[in-house]
Amino acid sequence: MKKVEAIIRPEKFQDLRERLASIGFDGLTVTEVAGTGKQKGKVGVYRSTEFEVTLLSKLKVELVVSEERVDDIVTHIIDACKTNQIGDGKIFISPIAQVIRIRTGETGTEAIY
Repeated sequence: MKKVEAIIRPEKFQDLRERLASIGFDGLTVTEVAGTGKQKGKVGVYRSTEFEVTLLSKLKVELVVSEERVDDIVTHIIDACKTNQIGDGKIFISPIAQVIRIRTGETGTEAIY
C-alpha cells in the first residue's frame, strides 16, 4: 500500500474529485494548507495599499491506495491539476506499513476499499 499526497491549487480540486470518482475512487482526505516554493508568493492590493503574500493557499489531498493503483491515480492527479504554470503543486508517494479499519477491524487493502 502507498500513501499519495498531492499539494494542488484549490481551484483544481473539483476537477480532481470528479476525475477520481469517475474511476471509482472516493476515499480521500483534504486539508487546507499554505506554503511556498518556486512560485514565491504574489502581490495583493487592499484599499490601494500593496502587500506581499508569501504563503499561498493550497489543498493537500491524501489517498491510501494499493500499489497496483498508484500509477493510475498519479496520472489522474496530473491530468486534473496541471496548468503548465509554476504553482501547480507536488505529489509525494510514501509506503504504508498497515491500515486498520476501526469499525470492523479489517486490515490491509480490505480496510482501504
